[in-house]
Amino acid sequence: MPGALVARGERVTVRTFETEDVPFLQRSHANPEIRYPMGTPLKSQAELEPWTDDETDRLVVCLDDEDAHPGDADANHVTPLGVVAVEDADWRRPELTYWLVPEAHGEGYGKEAVSLAIDYVFRSYAHPAVGACAYESNDASRGLLESLGFDEEGRTRMAYFVDGEYVDTIQYGLLRREWDESRRRRDDGA
Repeated sequence: MPGALVARGERVTVRTFETEDVPFLQRSHANPEIRYPMGTPLKSQAELEPWTDDETDRLVVCLDDEDAHPGDADANHVTPLGVVAVEDADWRRPELTYWLVPEAHGEGYGKEAVSLAIDYVFRSYAHPAVGACAYESNDASRGLLESLGFDEEGRTRMAYFVDGEYVDTIQYGLLRREWDESRRRRDDGA
């Protein structure tokens, strides 16, 4: 189960990714509705376990009920929905990756979770920007990034083999000062 609370939004929380979350990750990635659109090959739990030891900050996106504890999560009170990862933050501009289980799509959970991850990055690391990448064909992911203020910075042609064909990826970036300004406008009600 997900670990300690990292941040709480209006509806979702992000919690630390623990070794006990590997089965959730494997079951989710075994789902063709997630695996094929992400271009991710099927992996066993054993192949995913090293993920808990790498330098990536993985956060489990959760729905917590009112009895959820901020420390280690209890399966009766916390429902995992997906993962937001912060890659490469220790040595260059952090890159966000994210996904939700299909039944959580279209509910706004992704936007809230990525927003919490952006806050986490800018509180935890001294980088001036955060990046993310989306497949050209993934309108939902591109729309999510653009709605949070990310700007398109470039394109890598035929970057990944996804669901039977090569697709371009669109690189996005968000400057810390842009995020701070958008946060101020939201807080002021503008």
